[in-house]
Amino acid sequence: MATKRQKDVWMSEINDIIRGACGGFLFGIPLLYTMEVWWIGSLAKPQLMMMAIAFMFIVVYLLNQTEGFRKRRYSWLALQAAMDTVEAIAIGLACSTFVLLLLRELTLETSLKESLGKIIFESVPFALGVALANQLLGDSRNSNGKGQKPDSTTSNKKDELNATFADVGGTLIGATIIAFNIAPTDEITMLAAAASPPWELAMIATSLLISYGIVFQAGFSDQQKRREQKGIFQRPSSETIMSYLVSLLASAFMLWFFQKLTFSDPWTMWLDRTLMLGLPATIGGAAGRLAI
Repeated sequence: MATKRQKDVWMSEINDIIRGACGGFLFGIPLLYTMEVWWIGSLAKPQLMMMAIAFMFIVVYLLNQTEGFRKRRYSWLALQAAMDTVEAIAIGLACSTFVLLLLRELTLETSLKESLGKIIFESVPFALGVALANQLLGDSRNSNGKGQKPDSTTSNKKDELNATFADVGGTLIGATIIAFNIAPTDEITMLAAAASPPWELAMIATSLLISYGIVFQAGFSDQQKRREQKGIFQRPSSETIMSYLVSLLASAFMLWFFQKLTFSDPWTMWLDRTLMLGLPATIGGAAGRLAI
């Protein structure tokens, strides 16, 4: 019994961290594609970095007082909010560091001061997203943590084709909302030029993992219903791959629409830039599928 209880505690903690990280990606990914923030972070003085951390702590603490990224409530709310704030900032720092490494904005040649500045300034929206995880996309599960069983009558009325079209539509809408403001910027061109095939493979894997985490693991809205929903791509793995391909198509169209790609460009250029925009588009597409 004790072992099972301990296992449940660890699983709950892991799910809380995943939920917080996914909220951070939803809120913070657009700013990671902004070169002005890279420059500000690389030139920031230590005093400014400390001010950014203090500001981040105060705001995240206030958000954790009301909601936070955990599902449960505590008797000592103020103390627990402070502990959750430290954890939320740590998640934000880890996520922003990972993405900056993925985008090659942090390398072995980057100085420690420049790396710290970029990480701290980019982690601010990530930490806010962690604290807003439950508010970004609410959870429909009941208080005992078990998913609510969807109405079988309603499920039977929606055929597989309509369910698939709904997923595709939600993916397109979410991908467009998140990636539309990033597509016309020069950051995509710069990042794509610096990306090598191994890093592009890592970008694909990261996009798929984050998409899967947001929809099927983070405990956001109707997660259990998503697992039981009928459709042509019914399994979580196939649905995640399908939505990623749709997000890539949306990314390619947006880049063409803003004349960042033309039909005379080589296919390698199309691939590089589409994969680079595919990460934020996939995150938006995952949120779009939850919103439908």
